[in-house]
Amino acid sequence: MQSKNSENIVPAEKTGQSHILIVDDQLSLLFSLQALLKINGYQVELAKSGREAITKLQGADYQLLLLDLQMPGIDGLEVLEFVRQSKLDMETIIVSGDTSFVAIKNALRLGAYDFIRKPYNPEEVLTAVKRGIAHCRQEKQMLQTEHSLDESEQLHRFIVNNSPDFIYMLDSQGIFTYVNDVVDELLGYKRHELLGRHFSSIIHPHNAAEIHNFFSEQRAGDRATRSIEIRLLVNQSSARVESFDNAELIVELNAVGIYEEEAGKKEFVGTLGSARDISERKSSEEHISHQAYHDLLTQLPNRILFDDRMSQTFAHAKRTGQKFAMLFMDLDRFKLINDTLGHVMGDLVLQQVSERILSCLRAEDTLARFGGDEFCLLLPNIPGKESVAAVAEKILKAVRQPFSINDHELYLSLSLGIAIYPDAGKTGEALLHSADVAMYHVKATGKDNYCFYADTMSNHSNFLSFEQDMHSALEKKQFQVFFQPKVNPSSHMIVGMEALLRWQHPERGLLYPEDFIAVAESSKLIVPIGTWILRRVCEEVVRWQKQGLPRIKVSLNVSPVQLQQTDFADNFIRTLQEFKLQADLFEIEITEHGLYKGEQELVKKLRELSAFGVSVTIDGFGRGHSSLSYLQNFPVNSLKIDRSFVREIEEGQKQTCIADGIAMMAKGLKLNVVGSGVENLYQLDYLRNLGCNEVQGYLYSEAISAQETLDLLENQPSEGLHFKLVH
Repeated sequence: MQSKNSENIVPAEKTGQSHILIVDDQLSLLFSLQALLKINGYQVELAKSGREAITKLQGADYQLLLLDLQMPGIDGLEVLEFVRQSKLDMETIIVSGDTSFVAIKNALRLGAYDFIRKPYNPEEVLTAVKRGIAHCRQEKQMLQTEHSLDESEQLHRFIVNNSPDFIYMLDSQGIFTYVNDVVDELLGYKRHELLGRHFSSIIHPHNAAEIHNFFSEQRAGDRATRSIEIRLLVNQSSARVESFDNAELIVELNAVGIYEEEAGKKEFVGTLGSARDISERKSSEEHISHQAYHDLLTQLPNRILFDDRMSQTFAHAKRTGQKFAMLFMDLDRFKLINDTLGHVMGDLVLQQVSERILSCLRAEDTLARFGGDEFCLLLPNIPGKESVAAVAEKILKAVRQPFSINDHELYLSLSLGIAIYPDAGKTGEALLHSADVAMYHVKATGKDNYCFYADTMSNHSNFLSFEQDMHSALEKKQFQVFFQPKVNPSSHMIVGMEALLRWQHPERGLLYPEDFIAVAESSKLIVPIGTWILRRVCEEVVRWQKQGLPRIKVSLNVSPVQLQQTDFADNFIRTLQEFKLQADLFEIEITEHGLYKGEQELVKKLRELSAFGVSVTIDGFGRGHSSLSYLQNFPVNSLKIDRSFVREIEEGQKQTCIADGIAMMAKGLKLNVVGSGVENLYQLDYLRNLGCNEVQGYLYSEAISAQETLDLLENQPSEGLHFKLVH
């Protein structure tokens, strides 16, 4: 099918049959280009290799050469070198899949006229061919004009004044004695404005000092200045200054010292030079360089640039001992958008997603698109896992906000895997693999979340080894229960404790749940571990009662895997009865994600526990797919606002926080509200004003061991268990 723009192409038969040679070792592309150009009236010949191309160039006169760079044997650059050395009167257009900056830069320097990236666009090819042939004809016409004039003063003056180059002469002191007319077009100066002035007035101050010596060259012969790139200043006081794109002009300088012989001795009298405007070429090189290192859809760095930044980050980290993080991200259910709304809509979504992620980052961070809906993020110089988690939560929140595109409102989420150097890998490939493994772990456990890489995720042998370690940990009593106080934000009274699991691993030290819970759930070891935690907590509650301490409610985190056990509720109730403990002293916490696994069975078990007197709290509320329906169906008593939303509460902010909406929802449903992750007084006051009944966080206390918890409770003043905060 003929291109829409082909009507603008003048058929070759009306222009004297433009003669074109196409050179490529890919026969399919060679023949497709031949067909495209023949349909549009061009005379075309083919060469399947660089050697064949040189043979044909020696025996025929072509106006245009379409040339691939990457070919076995004699490659495209060698063909270009032959064209340049042979001074063939033709133009060359590169048609190549080699997008490296070095290759294209070399091609341009060897005289290439234009560049087309494979796979090519037919309209782009036809437009470039038309321009190339037109330029070739102009060059030939100019050469014919020059040959028709004699070598007289008139010829020299005509050539100089009609040259596209800025031609100048300086005296021995660097004063302009001659400039041609083009100086007005290039720099915005009239000739008389420069004559008599020192050349330094138009040299850009950021040029190196030796540039002055090049411009006022005193050397002659082979040592004279050849093809040096410099920057010249545009006349800012010119009435035509608005027509210039910039305050500077990039030129390619050639200059030579002029000498006169007097009394048998040569004396330097000045400099003859020419400066060619290469702004367009530099812009083209920059454009090609940008395309080579950036994703064309989102303009984010591509894999090539990302790998370069990663190498720099590795070198810096090894030199300074600092850690950095790699985050691998994949949009959840993105294929559904492409399948239902089309790839154009999908592209618009990817552009907006990239903008939202960028808004969450620092200037030194690198976000790249690897293709499709996969993004990779490099966070250099991180203080710890908490700071990386904060960035991950910020990104997830940004992507969760609805997208309004072409009258469609879309809701998206991300799965995000995190790998920390050097723990998760000591090479770029290993670190990327670890982040990818962690991301797929998120995909497998419900999506719309983040996860740090752990050794147990990577292979089956590690998984089995870690599983064996957990079996051993139960037998050798390596697990410990820590407690974090829950506090009334108004009275600062301790109203409860959250039981939190820790593992004192003999080799890895103290491990937190995020380091091993995934393996515990996959192997179903979470069931006996959960039973052990409940019994251990009951022992501590009995211990507190024997010390005569006030009644304190204790909450335990329960996994969906535990709730799926048919006898979970019966065993829980039986354990409390064994220790002769009242059910209203206990509360179970379950995440939103856990509520979606076997809903009917969950409702039955939770109602059994609720009827016995055990409270139920939704942990991390707002992180999952919050729904009023399950809040009404489940016997829920409290909502715990996730720490990521509490972290967003900052002094001086005007926007409403997500915490506000959760508090309003809880109030409407007559549920208690708990705030987690409280770290400062402003967050405490904010949550108290929202109506939070309980809070917990580092402002009061981190999670502490069972013995430290007992000491804390025993050392409270006579007026009650409470904290004293310094305002």
